[in-house]
Amino acid sequence: MNKIFAGALLALTLTGCATHKEWSATGGSRADGVVRLSFEHGAFEKPVLDESQALSLATKRCATWGYTGAEAFGGTTSQCNMGGGFGGCDRFLVTKEYQCTGQGNGQVPSVQVPANSGDGASVPVGKKWF
Repeated sequence: MNKIFAGALLALTLTGCATHKEWSATGGSRADGVVRLSFEHGAFEKPVLDESQALSLATKRCATWGYTGAEAFGGTTSQCNMGGGFGGCDRFLVTKEYQCTGQGNGQVPSVQVPANSGDGASVPVGKKWF
């Protein structure tokens, strides 16, 4: 009886549990119009992801570079972030890349300061005064 209980307990432990994960921006290239999103998970976690959250985040990052959208390249890559005992892995980093689409110029859009702001000047954001 104890062997059956121990076997059932081991099976439950090894199956892992579903865990909600969110993508975060971890890199990319303005020149190439590529955004890299990632998340981490443990060896016994089964990540549950919201792909619309990933697309929304990638689209927002692309918009800061002047693009109008983003499309996923396809699959993901997974790499071990923390080795475990017996040659295994305890934590994984999963990464997905998105291609920025539409009207990209690789430059941050210029924003004008209204002339009635009190300083009497209209200077693009990010430009120097001298």
